[in-house]
Amino acid sequence: MMTCNLQPSCGKTSVIKYGRFYRRSESRWIQRYRCKSCGGHFSAATGTLEFKQHKRRENLPLLRLLTAGVSMRRSAMILKIDRRTVDRKLIYLSKKARLRHQEFLQQLKGKVESLEFDDLVTSEHTKMKPLTVSLAVDAKNRYLLSAKVGRIPAFGLLAERSRKKYGKRDNDHKKTLKAMFEEMSSTVTLKALVQSDEHQRYPEFVNHYLPGREYRRHPGGRGAIAGQGELKKKHYDPIFILNHTCAMLRAGVNRLIRKTWCTTKRAERLQMHLDIFIDFYNRIYLPTKV
Repeated sequence: MMTCNLQPSCGKTSVIKYGRFYRRSESRWIQRYRCKSCGGHFSAATGTLEFKQHKRRENLPLLRLLTAGVSMRRSAMILKIDRRTVDRKLIYLSKKARLRHQEFLQQLKGKVESLEFDDLVTSEHTKMKPLTVSLAVDAKNRYLLSAKVGRIPAFGLLAERSRKKYGKRDNDHKKTLKAMFEEMSSTVTLKALVQSDEHQRYPEFVNHYLPGREYRRHPGGRGAIAGQGELKKKHYDPIFILNHTCAMLRAGVNRLIRKTWCTTKRAERLQMHLDIFIDFYNRIYLPTKV
């Protein structure tokens, strides 16, 4: 038996097969059903994220392009589809990626023995409007556990120019750290080793979300040319897995590449792009052992 998803208010679950139809977008037959109680019709595709999509064949190729350093406009050109279609599919792919990632974290619950976390800095539209990406990785298996995007005020030589041109800018750093720890803290074992750099805000969140774990802080280092500045000029980098993952992010997500004209226009879209990359990285790029 299947549940009547079309009209659940009828309170009945008895349905029967009611023909089928051919979906040309992926060359397959789709089964239709009818509720014996309310008479409502629906199909196996009703209620899915792909419902009413007309270019389903492009979903997987677009996923691979968006995680291989290709911009959205160039992806549209390669696949011969409209750029607005790519934008809509970015939203769809991110929703599906988030659902998969939640299932992945459930499978990983209580299994992470070595955690590394830090922040990656990028920008939206201009360097005077910076963004922070708080991210955490499983240092043993290299899984990307979480990445949360937030706005931060400009700093350094651009701070005064930014305030003058764009006004006061919110600082979402605490919100991104909170969201990151809330998402992945359940995956960390009680005997796990937690490592980060010496940012002043980190101990507060580690003590709150991961109490009792061994926590080590390491001084930062100068960035090397390799890895777009994420890999450090050190003989030994204690948080190399994290920095290597940041370098992979900058190489795989076009809008994170340094010295590029493919900048993020909206922080929300960057979050969607990162959700897609996380799912691809854990599920396809890395050999899954969970």
